[in-house]
Amino acid sequence: MMKTQRNTLFSLQAAILAHHQHPAQQFILRLDAPDIAQTAKPGSFVHLQCHPELPMRRPLSIMRTDPRQGWIEILYKVVGHGTRLLATRRPGETLPTLGPVGNGFRLDPARPRRLLIGGGVGVPPMIFLAQQISTQHKQDAGSTLAVFGSEVPFPFTPRPSQLEVPGITPSANAAMPLLEDWQIASRLCSLQNYAGHYHGYVTDLVQQYLAGLDRQQHQQVALFACGPEPMLQATAALAGEHNLPCQVSLEEYMACALGGCAGCVVKVRTGTEYAMKRVCVDGPVFDAEEVYGASG
Repeated sequence: MMKTQRNTLFSLQAAILAHHQHPAQQFILRLDAPDIAQTAKPGSFVHLQCHPELPMRRPLSIMRTDPRQGWIEILYKVVGHGTRLLATRRPGETLPTLGPVGNGFRLDPARPRRLLIGGGVGVPPMIFLAQQISTQHKQDAGSTLAVFGSEVPFPFTPRPSQLEVPGITPSANAAMPLLEDWQIASRLCSLQNYAGHYHGYVTDLVQQYLAGLDRQQHQQVALFACGPEPMLQATAALAGEHNLPCQVSLEEYMACALGGCAGCVVKVRTGTEYAMKRVCVDGPVFDAEEVYGASG
């Protein structure tokens, strides 16, 4: 594995350790990337070259890391030419990889009741954040809830949750086994009538959960979200309605992922002013009110 370093940003030839396909053209890719595994934070991503015939790299969120064994995992869905080529790559091959890129989520000890909200390909950063909570903030695992939504089967086999979540419809008990093993409760949502899934949007289930909290519990809540733009807008509106802090991870098309091309800028409110921020290096995580309160 060849590498160069730019501060805490590493450029390397990452060997593929495993590459598994799941329903609906979803793939989980495991890469040998010790330096990235050591330094990545939930919300950060890698910028990798999918195939030798396609020089333009693709930004992909990190889903999980193992700093001791030195690997990172990425969950992606085939949506275009680049990811279609990436799906053909096999264990033993190497991928030019740059990372970890971007600023991650920030945890406030004063708000240990954390709501992790992920939709579709926005689920991976939430899994990474759950991993961080389970390893570095174990005392908060029991008060953390992950709510994931998807209109295709999840890339894991759901199982009935063994962790009770007061206020949530008992029939909505499908959970992600990995998070259950970490003692973090999760609930799954879909409009496809999957068994045990909440029939509705993730924000509907979150609203139900919040309605079941007492005043003291409500004051301990913080929201974290990644997913499609309509879901992020709805989550930001929900956070505003309940006067809760909310951080969102944005997804934008990127060319360099180093802040040089300014191809991924978004409008962000800074106090009474507005600024154009680069998702790759200023984000991808922003306070929701800064992004969705930006107008004028």
